[in-house]
Amino acid sequence: MKLSVPICLALLATLAGCSSTQYIMSTKEGRMIVADGKPDYDEKAGSYEYRDAEGKRMTIMKSEVVQIMER
Repeated sequence: MKLSVPICLALLATLAGCSSTQYIMSTKEGRMIVADGKPDYDEKAGSYEYRDAEGKRMTIMKSEVVQIMER
């Protein structure tokens, strides 16, 4: 757990130069996920869809997300 915090901080610092609005999603497991743009909620699937730092389309279940914050 101690190792993941510095990695997350380094990732956030690296992404600071991006021009689009970023959102941070914290999970029940303690992960901090950076989304490029606001995550879209799919009500039927019960999940959020977002683009990660590399531009890949990703999905995470709403039940795994604790909080979403705009950066």
